[in-house]
Amino acid sequence: MRIGLLTEGGYPYATGEARLWCDRLVRGLPQHEFELYALSRSADQEERGHVPLPAHVTRVRTAPLWAPADDGRSYRRRERRRFAAAFTELVRGICASDPARFADGLYALAEIAREQGGLYAALRSETAVRAVESACRAPEASRSVQRAQVADLLEFVDELERLLRPLSLDWYEDLREVDVCHAAAGGVAALPGLLAKRFFGVPLLVTEYGVQLRAHYLEHTAQDERPAVRALLAAFHTRLAGEIYARADLLTPGNAHARRWQERCGASKDRLRTVYPGMEADRFAAVGEDPACGDPHTLVWVGRIEPAKDLIALLHAFAEVRRAEPLARLRIFATSVGTGAGGAAPGGAAPGGHAVGHGYLADCRSLAAQLFPDEAADAHAVGENPVTFEEIGGPDAPSTAEAYGAGRVVVLSSVIEGFPITLAEAMFCGRATVSTDVGAVVEVIGGTGLVVPPRNPRALAEACVSLLGDPERAQRLGAAARARALELFTVEQNVTAFQESYLSLLAHGPVRPDATGVPFEHPPEARVPGHWATPTWATPEPARATAQVAPAGEQRPPSAGGEPPATPVPGPAAPSATEASAAPPAVPVESSEASV
Repeated sequence: MRIGLLTEGGYPYATGEARLWCDRLVRGLPQHEFELYALSRSADQEERGHVPLPAHVTRVRTAPLWAPADDGRSYRRRERRRFAAAFTELVRGICASDPARFADGLYALAEIAREQGGLYAALRSETAVRAVESACRAPEASRSVQRAQVADLLEFVDELERLLRPLSLDWYEDLREVDVCHAAAGGVAALPGLLAKRFFGVPLLVTEYGVQLRAHYLEHTAQDERPAVRALLAAFHTRLAGEIYARADLLTPGNAHARRWQERCGASKDRLRTVYPGMEADRFAAVGEDPACGDPHTLVWVGRIEPAKDLIALLHAFAEVRRAEPLARLRIFATSVGTGAGGAAPGGAAPGGHAVGHGYLADCRSLAAQLFPDEAADAHAVGENPVTFEEIGGPDAPSTAEAYGAGRVVVLSSVIEGFPITLAEAMFCGRATVSTDVGAVVEVIGGTGLVVPPRNPRALAEACVSLLGDPERAQRLGAAARARALELFTVEQNVTAFQESYLSLLAHGPVRPDATGVPFEHPPEARVPGHWATPTWATPEPARATAQVAPAGEQRPPSAGGEPPATPVPGPAAPSATEASAAPPAVPVESSEASV
């Protein structure tokens, strides 16, 4: 089976979201061929290069979303009229929340790009700006976009050109040859898959472990952003999500929280299948199989330092814990400093976000110093704060598993959360957990941990004290959590679920418009994936004679029929068997910068 995998800001690049699970998926299905189509988000991401790819990845095509994409194309008068009509339909569908007009305009623009070339100049033209202005002033437009000023229109048109850039790519022409098109995220990453399904009927599978529409809302919450631009972009992403959910043959959300978002945006329940993300359980086996490791008086927090994690509430809760348990300690392990944009946007850091994240870390350190002054046993001893801020990879926690193993109870205090990866990792380590009821926390925990309301330090403190004071209960919950994690969140179950989804789409998919012959005339077993050499007995006579030509300086024995050996042809010597087997298979990497 040939699978076209669409990504944005991640795999196969060395950095970015969706990198790990996509790599595990590709490596877990070596019996299939994969073609990768990746949109990059920054120059730094491209400079870091790609991760090593397995041999069954037969094609890699990339295109930037961050660089200008002027291909020098200019339309004639007739094409300009076609563009104006299509773009007007698109923006009126955005401003008036009309899904039908949005879809008509989107596919009409794709048709123009397919016939005439890229849309870069047209989308940045005065015609586009006037079309947006007319749509914003229309009576059916929402009140929030009717107040748009000239600066708002220019900013929105500039952003819209970047979001619609995949329409100018010719990737869907290559995707017509694949059996299943798999978008590793919603949003603009799925646009080539939408076009391949529209033009050639290729089955489309869309996976969302973080809902792109939700991520957009969380990322664009800055007060200094223009309200009209924010409303226009939100309307565009809403309409695009609705079109993707309506056209996809199968949607695989990563949890019930993401599933509810998709259902509210129009996804049909009969095309939804929850597939939990897969994690490598072996990394946590040593800690998980030793429930007695770790300090029984220590609470552990692991994650990104950002406001969405609400460490301020955790520190106030720990002050209550210390009153009940004077020996208690809190160890905060930072995986990285967050962007301050809510923490759920999958991959992008807002401009200036790192400054916000480091400022939040400084605020947390200051609050910890105020709430817990350094304590000393006597006048000659050095004081020690019961709250420590550490980093994964430091001398006391070289690995994530050892960070979880530092205590018996793991705490999650977030106010915004999608799928809580750190919580699942703690479950693999056999730790008892105390979590806030946000995102998919209850779904992940099941009945194996304590869940309290968010922004409630007292409830968080009471739950922590109850587990610190009852080690046997904490051990029972940790064992149950590890068993649940091994059942639901392993790489094996993730790969198996997608394998079944691919086969189901191939078996029940509609007949393609360009298909010939009888559907399912040839069973899937008749096609062997990969590149296999044709045996000499199956080669036609003229080709067989050519195949028997020996390299220069080498003599072949006469054939069984008494024919003389072929005349040697001068040329380079053939590589030895050792050299041929040692050479890695070449994967063509094609950049689409020139074709954008």
